[in-house]
Amino acid sequence: MRSLIITGVSDQARGTRSFDLMPAGGVENHRVSFVPGQVAVLQVEGEAPAYFAFASAPEDPELEVLVKQKIGASNVIFDMKAGERIQLVDVTGRGFALNDHQMKDLVFVAMGTGVAPLRSALRQVLKRKEHFGQLVVLYGARTPDDFCYRDETGDWEDAGVELRQVISRPDGHDWSGPTGYVQSLLDHVLPSLHSPIALICGSPAMIGQTRDRLEKMGFAPNEILTNY
Repeated sequence: MRSLIITGVSDQARGTRSFDLMPAGGVENHRVSFVPGQVAVLQVEGEAPAYFAFASAPEDPELEVLVKQKIGASNVIFDMKAGERIQLVDVTGRGFALNDHQMKDLVFVAMGTGVAPLRSALRQVLKRKEHFGQLVVLYGARTPDDFCYRDETGDWEDAGVELRQVISRPDGHDWSGPTGYVQSLLDHVLPSLHSPIALICGSPAMIGQTRDRLEKMGFAPNEILTNY
């Protein structure tokens, strides 16, 4: 178990905040070994450990997680401030084996806070972009207020990432983009890609529906990656 200090907190979406974390002791980088897609098991006093996918790339100096205000530890951490401590109990999950898919086109398919582990993978890929093909991010949320990392999406596009966003509940929102579920975007981008690999993260239902659609489009099981 390692003690992590909260070094920064940012509002990301409705009821969702990102937390920057560093080990105690004034170190210059986090020195926590993980691969994109893996999950931090975090614990705060009085609550059972909870699971949060790393949103930062392994090479980033600080660790970052997305926390949605829900129940248990998530609720407690959501209201914590810079300077407070969280315990890192373990790192778990298989993550995304990006090195096995070099020179392939990558399609990141995320729903809601499922963008966290895909952001980790995307940040790592962008650091060595020459080793991969086209990069496409398909990101779905209920409303425009539920998208995380809105301050970064422009940087992704500037780096050559094709970003497509969709919302499922447009009523009452100023939204001119597509509506529906994120897996509906697959039909529009896949025909232009060569030997693509899909990385998926979202609810179990979304993952199952996306996997079914990809398989019907000709994806082999080993071309569809989930982080657990």
